[in-house]
This record gives sequence, structure tokens and C-alpha cells, in this order.
Amino acid sequence: MPFPRIPYDEAMLKYGSDKPDLRNPIVIAEVSDVFARDEVEFKAFKNSLVRAIPAPGAAYQPRSWFDKMVDWARDEMGAKGLGYIVFEEDDGRLTAKGPISKFIPAGALAELVAKAKVKAGDALFFSADAKKDRAAALAGQVRTRLGRDLNLIDQNRFEFCWIVDFPMYEWNEEEKKIDFSHNPFSMPNFDRAKFLALDDNGTETILAIKAFQYDIVCNGVELSSGAIRNHDPDVMLKAFEIAGYPREVTEEKFGGMLNAFRYGAPPHGGTAPGIDRIVMLIAGEENLREVILFPMNQKAEDLMMGAPSEVSPRQLRELHIRTVKPE
Repeated sequence: MPFPRIPYDEAMLKYGSDKPDLRNPIVIAEVSDVFARDEVEFKAFKNSLVRAIPAPGAAYQPRSWFDKMVDWARDEMGAKGLGYIVFEEDDGRLTAKGPISKFIPAGALAELVAKAKVKAGDALFFSADAKKDRAAALAGQVRTRLGRDLNLIDQNRFEFCWIVDFPMYEWNEEEKKIDFSHNPFSMPNFDRAKFLALDDNGTETILAIKAFQYDIVCNGVELSSGAIRNHDPDVMLKAFEIAGYPREVTEEKFGGMLNAFRYGAPPHGGTAPGIDRIVMLIAGEENLREVILFPMNQKAEDLMMGAPSEVSPRQLRELHIRTVKPE
């Protein structure tokens, strides 16, 4: 059976990660439109991207468990909080309780139930942020924790998928400019003539461009990453120009690659499997260090080999490296 192909945007919305663990059955729902309604009085989620994360069977957890989830989101994840609703059944009717349920009218509650596919006995957590990437990341962390805490993950399965259609560019909020999102040398999945004709007024179009990039993911671990190489010199120059690199700078830094394509290097692509990560999964380990023969510590030191060691002045001279004392 072939691995499912999941577009990057879909993975970030449904799983809050571009490395989703598909053993976890929880699927995140987009519910911003529900909380944007005038009749919904919960103002903390107004003007935010709101994600709903189902918690199957969590209605039977004690209040202290919900409090720990809220504290964890605030103290460890940097969130302002974590709203939740608990769904129960009363005389065959679905009822809702929890800190924010009183601010949500019946019609909106019914839509939340439908969007998140929850039922009596379940809980529904909510994360919100004005920025898309932060809203997705927090929802993904909540999904992962719920899957672990509620014992929803089958530890004896391997679930693979392809993640495809990565964005070619992203907006750098700090520098107020367009940057490459992942691999700058990937081929953009965009009409060539239209790509070469893009100008400074096409920011929205540029940020929607996808790249020929793909990952193989298993159980929440990226096992292999690859792409189709940008083999067209004109497209590569334009791609770097969009990201703020003048053509002369691209020619200076990557002239060898550009000339190789000019002189006939064929279109090509590939993928790079991480053998150590595959071994880690097979061995049932969660830390890559456990399957590496001589792992480095947090200071990048190999304690077995005593590396790195001091370098002699003669060795530095041979490499034309000069040491400079800090001021």
C-alpha cells in the first residue's frame, strides 16, 4: 500500500506539524470562523486563528488533569492559556461544560461539535494566536501531548507518509522581506514564464508558490528529505532575486552550479535517508544519541575520542587560519 501524500499546508492544519505521527488519531480542526461570530462572547479568541484539538474520552479525567494541561501550555509552551470544553450526555442530549462553554451559544457549540467530530465523553481544547505558524505549532504540541497522555498511540505500528508541496518562500517578519522557506535550490512548482515575470507587487502570489520538495515521515520522525533540483539558471537567478539576492551576488556565490546547468547538466532530484533515524525507530528509542556510536554532548564534545582537542599554531598556519583574541 503506498504511503499517503499529505500537502504541507494540510499537515500543518490537521496535525500542527510537517512531521505528523499518524498513529495518533487526533485531527485538529479550524474553528476561527465560529469564534469570530458576534453571538460568541468569548473575546480572547477574537481576531485570532483558532484551532480545536479533540481529546477522545477525556471528559472522565479529573479537573486537576485539565488544570495541568492549561499550566503546561502557559508555562512551557508560552501560550496565554488553553481553553477547553467538556461534552457529556444528559437524558440523550449533548451538554457542554468548562470555563469557556458559557460564552458560546448552542448554535456555535453544535458547529464546533460537527467540525471537530467530538461526542459525549470527549473534551475539546482550543489554541489561538494571531500568527498562523504559532497557532499551528501550539495545536500540534497539544495534539502530541493528548495522544500520549490518553494512551491513543499504538507503539507497535509504523505509520509512513509523504509530506509534499512545501512553500518555496515565507515572510520574514523581523526583516520585513521575503525569504526562502526550506531548500533554496529546489525547483519552484510554478509556470516558468509567469515566475520569471514576477515583480515586487506580487508578494501574495510569491508566498503561495510551492516547491518540488518532499519528506518521508514515520511516527513523527523525518526519515528522508529530498527535492527536484532547480536546474534552470534563469529560474534560479530569479528565485534568489525574489529572496533579496542581486543577480551578481548569486553568480558570485553559486557560479559553479549555474555554469554546470548552462553547459548541460540534466534535470535531477533525489532524497537523503537518515539511516540513524531509521535505526532509532526500529530500536524503539526516542533519542538519536542512543543509537550513535560516539554521540557528542551538548557542548559538541566527543568524550570517547577527546575531541575537539587543542590545535597547534603550526596546524593553524598550514590552514591559513589566524586566531584573534576577543576584545
